[in-house]
Amino acid sequence: MNDDEKDKIVEKEESVSDLEQSEVEKQPLDESKANNDEKSENLPEGHSEDNKIQESKKEHQVIHKKEGRLHIYVRQDKYKGELKSKNWVGRIYIDGKQKISSSGTPNLEEAIPILEKWFEDIHAQKEKEKNSANLESPSVPAQPTSEQTEKIPTAESTKQTEIKQSGNISMSSKNDDVSEKKSLSNILEKFKSIKFGKSKLGKKETSFGGLGLKKKNKYAQNIQKFFKAKLGRASVASEEIVGVELTPNEIRLAQVSVNKSNQWILEKFYIHPVDLPSDSSVLDNAEKLGNELSIAMQKSQITTSNAAIAIPVTSAIIRVVTSPLMTDEELKKAIETNSLWENLVQLTDNLNDYSIFHQVINRNDKENTMDILFVASKLGDINSFTSIIKNGGLSPVIIDVKCFALKSAVDQINQISRSSEDSNLTALLEFGLDENYVMILYDNNPIITDIFLRGQDRQTLKDSNNLEEMEALVRRYITQVKQAVSDFETKYEKRIRNLKVVSNLPNVQEYLGKFRKHMQNTGFKLFDPVNDLKVPQQFEKSLNITNRSYLSTVIGLAFRKLDVFGYYKFVTAVKNINLLPNRANMVAQKKAKAFSNFAFKGIVGSVVGIYIILFALSFWKINQFNNALTEYESVVFQHEKVSKNKNQVLAELKIINKSLTLSNSMQSNKKISYRVLAQIASSVPKGVRFQEIEFKGVELAVINGDADSDQSILKLVSNLNKRKLIKHAAISSMKIKSKNKTGAPRRKGFRVSVKLGRKS
Repeated sequence: MNDDEKDKIVEKEESVSDLEQSEVEKQPLDESKANNDEKSENLPEGHSEDNKIQESKKEHQVIHKKEGRLHIYVRQDKYKGELKSKNWVGRIYIDGKQKISSSGTPNLEEAIPILEKWFEDIHAQKEKEKNSANLESPSVPAQPTSEQTEKIPTAESTKQTEIKQSGNISMSSKNDDVSEKKSLSNILEKFKSIKFGKSKLGKKETSFGGLGLKKKNKYAQNIQKFFKAKLGRASVASEEIVGVELTPNEIRLAQVSVNKSNQWILEKFYIHPVDLPSDSSVLDNAEKLGNELSIAMQKSQITTSNAAIAIPVTSAIIRVVTSPLMTDEELKKAIETNSLWENLVQLTDNLNDYSIFHQVINRNDKENTMDILFVASKLGDINSFTSIIKNGGLSPVIIDVKCFALKSAVDQINQISRSSEDSNLTALLEFGLDENYVMILYDNNPIITDIFLRGQDRQTLKDSNNLEEMEALVRRYITQVKQAVSDFETKYEKRIRNLKVVSNLPNVQEYLGKFRKHMQNTGFKLFDPVNDLKVPQQFEKSLNITNRSYLSTVIGLAFRKLDVFGYYKFVTAVKNINLLPNRANMVAQKKAKAFSNFAFKGIVGSVVGIYIILFALSFWKINQFNNALTEYESVVFQHEKVSKNKNQVLAELKIINKSLTLSNSMQSNKKISYRVLAQIASSVPKGVRFQEIEFKGVELAVINGDADSDQSILKLVSNLNKRKLIKHAAISSMKIKSKNKTGAPRRKGFRVSVKLGRKS
């Protein structure tokens, strides 16, 4: 972490008290020098005494500017024995509160003008706020700004903040643990400043007009939310998704639907074997897998192009982080500035190198905090997976993580079978050659623990029948599973009675029997994702196998929906994961399509309704007045005419849009006047044939053709040189063509270069 990145964390931290800073400022130079001499004993050899004293003086030096109101110094906050930052920072006191800003440079000469400019901007902003406050009505109290409401964090607030992370967390020393907690609390306190701005129609507003407007806005929001939910549910129900699972051995495709009896049907299913080199990964054979996917789609007869895929758990970063309670708008602003993830997640690489998905899974109003599910993956890996899907002729619309796809399959099958299992607690174990982990989901909070397997263990799983080796593997494996389950039960005081197992091992039942002997209080049940699904007869043979759990991922992906209106986020967060980098554009397009379909249905319904009304009125008028028949026929005629005109307009509009699309897709750098072509065409003598005219830019054209004699070619060149828009024409090459089988006389091929442009 460089100094600039450290300053982003340190810059607004207010954990350093006024007393500590005052002691630093008031420290005599001699005293600071003495302290530095004590510290210098630990410095390595090679440092001169003068350099030690100079560095120490710089660290403790305080520069006073702007009549003593601006203090410039180097902060003394340390991490692991070193200063967090060596950059100069400025501090001012305004309205009895301190404000700190970093200059971003350790050079004092460069830092002074930067911090003086910051000082002037702060006071200018303060003066502007005072002027605007004087202009406000006295009946409405001025709302405090975010700058005025900044607070120094207390010990009480720091106790309420923690970051939850999935997986095993190695325990370090007590000092590191304390420093980490302080850092996290400072980070969370830093974000609380986002929340302080309040509207003038806040809770304390008592005017009748304000209350009326508030009720009106709330009523409008409820109506909007109702129609959005209805439209979202309709959109989710109508979207067709094909689940695609890519493995080194095979490509799996699945598509599910609901029939009129509200039964889930495995509508399409296909497994396409792939012959890849041993010990190779999917991404290592992207081009071949793309071609094989195209073949698989043709054989499966799947018509939809919307594909949902899942990346391995090892390619994803999954965490649940705790932040101060924020509105959706405040959360959006914090994310747009990259400040939220930089401080709460602290990834090793640049944020721009990741595709990130987040979802608020819990809001705690009592503690003023909220839990956010954070899922990220390297853009390079995501783009590699999407390129395979695109090469296979599909459009990637959902990129899930394998563990969450399994969760989707489990939840859906439990719902179909009307299982009595606790939907709030799901425990999964993936056991196989590719990935091994325990995932426990409690209150939508995923807790994932990786299970370590040695290379020798994987070989044992693959082809060994040695009972001793198998038993040793089971002991090492089950010890890690026990630890993961025990950690969860201790923390949440919830008992895990059963683990749903997903595996790609053909002899998995043999291993499960051994697991049960070592963990007698916990059940191991092989998960069947096809259970309670209505399977068509043509798929029964391919699904008649003992271990169908390896199909869980593709079935879970097939249950996914696009959910462009955010319908699923009100159900559960983990069923809404999408790491597609350009999902915002994709969602916008799908929304526009959904709105257009909704509008079309509305128009059709309106037309039908109008037609029925007109028919009823006409029928009533026929019974009452026989002469109204003429008027009725006129109305029907006008209606048909309008409908016809409408269809014609729509057809013409479609043609225009298609033409615009084609014109926008055309790319050309050739700006050739038709007059040039006309002059070239008029220069062709008898016996000359053109095969090709190639324009190279705007100044050169090349003519390829043949002629019956040299004189005809020379005549062509002469005619071209006489034209006004041709500067110069010359023969580039000539050749005699081979004799035809018919015995016709051979013609001479030629290539003429024509330089374009008006003659002077």
